[in-house]
Amino acid sequence: MSTPRIVVTGIGATSPIGGTAPESWNALLSGASGARTLEHEWVEQYQLPVTFAAEALVRPETVLERPVAKRLDPSSQLAMVAAKEAWEDAGAPDIDPDRLGVDFATGIGGVWTLLDAWDTLREKGPRRVMPMTVPMLMPNAAAGNLSLHFNARAFARTVASACASSTESIVNAVQHIRDGLADVVIAGGTESAIHPITIASFASMQALSKRNDSPATASRPGSVDRDGFVMGEGAGVLILETEEHAKTRGAKIYATIVGGGVTADSYHITANDPEGRGAARAVRMALEMAGASPDDVTHINAHATSTPVGDPNEYQALRAVFGDRVDEIPVSATKASTGHLLGGTGALEAIFTVLALKNRVAPPTINITEQDPEVPFAISGAPVELGSGDQLAISNSFGFGGHNAVVAIASV
Repeated sequence: MSTPRIVVTGIGATSPIGGTAPESWNALLSGASGARTLEHEWVEQYQLPVTFAAEALVRPETVLERPVAKRLDPSSQLAMVAAKEAWEDAGAPDIDPDRLGVDFATGIGGVWTLLDAWDTLREKGPRRVMPMTVPMLMPNAAAGNLSLHFNARAFARTVASACASSTESIVNAVQHIRDGLADVVIAGGTESAIHPITIASFASMQALSKRNDSPATASRPGSVDRDGFVMGEGAGVLILETEEHAKTRGAKIYATIVGGGVTADSYHITANDPEGRGAARAVRMALEMAGASPDDVTHINAHATSTPVGDPNEYQALRAVFGDRVDEIPVSATKASTGHLLGGTGALEAIFTVLALKNRVAPPTINITEQDPEVPFAISGAPVELGSGDQLAISNSFGFGGHNAVVAIASV
């Protein structure tokens, strides 16, 4: 029995640079930045050392019906907005609910709901804490609410692997379809964690850029003067199904998900393995599942968060797989534009990779003032045309806890 091909038939995204997937893609190509000074009283109230982030451009509560938005944490709101877009983009398939699944992800979950409830408890007492607090803050809230909204009864599963989460959810979705558990899967991830606590924590560990005077140019992956990542928020959703199922219903096909790899470093809770062994193994696993070799890869969407240590570690991991050729493959480091969406970043970047293959263009990497010789990726400040033939790309995601996830995507 042959292994079914898994294709992408719908995409949806709400990000710091666009309210939809097409808007985000066009803004990315134009060199936009989603990082802005935060206009919240709590920035000054807590004297936060970092005063900017990349908030979602369109607030989800202004898009969703009010009764729906009130029952959802902001992270689930973002997920719902992106999922509705992806579902409509896929043609709102008429499918047996028992054959529709959800593989979704978050890195942190409902942090706003949790900490707002804590404030209510301290200030007003236990009787004023909302009964929906736990259902709103739990990490599986987004997956559960998507299952309810789309009547998905095959499964509704949640990955929480820090910044590798939503790439891992895509890899899981591919495997679940191949295993015959579903015909169609809503896959992706979300995050809404731009909160005083998370900003203070990331800043305390020296992970965030401190360029408060120039937010739009703060995220500088691969640049010699990079000083940390920029927090972002948003969600990305892909509708995945077998090629046979898609063709039977006459769906358009963006690309094929041909492989995936998931590994663990077992090195440090926040730092990557400096030799990149786990990351390299995830890339090799993705290519092996795809039946491809490193020589077949024509584009890479790098994890590239703009941290002093993380960027060269990723370069070393890819060099272990691709050898000298890693310096020639067009690489996009899209967090320069979007910031780092944590649990939502892998899905958004998978969408960017899908659109790069569909449009035969690698998006630009902005804010490179001087490229670090220790990170000599083939990155460009302008879009780079890809060839007209078959294209194969990988999209990388690595996270706290030593999580590594890579997805391989082929053009159609």
